[in-house]
Amino acid sequence: MATRDQQTSAPSAAVNSLRSALTDAGLVLPSLAVDTASPHLGLVELGRVRADVAAQLAEALRNGGRA
Repeated sequence: MATRDQQTSAPSAAVNSLRSALTDAGLVLPSLAVDTASPHLGLVELGRVRADVAAQLAEALRNGGRA
């Protein structure tokens, strides 16, 4: 079951928020976008990244958002 935040969060706002947080951590997900194939689901496309970027993202999450 979706929470209230999940139900009301606009995909475009989520993309912008995530992109900003990633930028603050010195990271870029090149394919980050709203999933336009299924707009009724409100999905965000994270896309593919190189292995080093995935490792940096994991490290940033472990460090509370600091890469």
